[in-house]
Amino acid sequence: MVAAVACLGFSALSFPVFTPESPAPAPALTAALAQPANDGDDEPLVAALTAYLASKRRTRLHDGETERLARTIVGECRRNGLEVSLVLAVIHVESRYDTYAVSPVGALGLMQVMPATGEELAREAGIRWRGPQTLFDPEVNVRLGTAYLSQLAARYESIPTALAAYNWGPGRIDRRLRLGTPLPQEYPQLVMDAYASRYGRHSYL
Repeated sequence: MVAAVACLGFSALSFPVFTPESPAPAPALTAALAQPANDGDDEPLVAALTAYLASKRRTRLHDGETERLARTIVGECRRNGLEVSLVLAVIHVESRYDTYAVSPVGALGLMQVMPATGEELAREAGIRWRGPQTLFDPEVNVRLGTAYLSQLAARYESIPTALAAYNWGPGRIDRRLRLGTPLPQEYPQLVMDAYASRYGRHSYL
């Protein structure tokens, strides 16, 4: 678990505001996401996700890089027990797939990781930390973001609460839970809306 920097969260009370896009633009990806995760063959999903990522100009990745990112997303979701659809929804809300996204509070990359949190997570994962620019490596960003979201999901045993902590920081969420204060709803709802409307999933709703 990230202890020393957990209170910083990731997007830290701020997330970008983008022009709305039409729902579910990639039926091939939606179909691939609907296949059981335990069938042992992720190649159709990797191929569909590679094509989907290639359509996102903000990634600014070449063909080989796009496929590696797709494999990283699928592999890290499997490793961390998260649905690929959920992580894609987080990326959609956080950065609209912009590899070099920077939030007003300094969160970086696809999953909008705060540098202090990213450094601690990288240390835990044995990933070389080269300063905040490390988070502009999309594969590293996804590795750290999925690991952290998985930790939060295990901690709170609730995806909406984990998402609130991802955005606000677990310290603030823990304080609200202790006081019985309502948890923030806007960010979790944005992610859940993307999860359902863009990627055709309803498991957490």
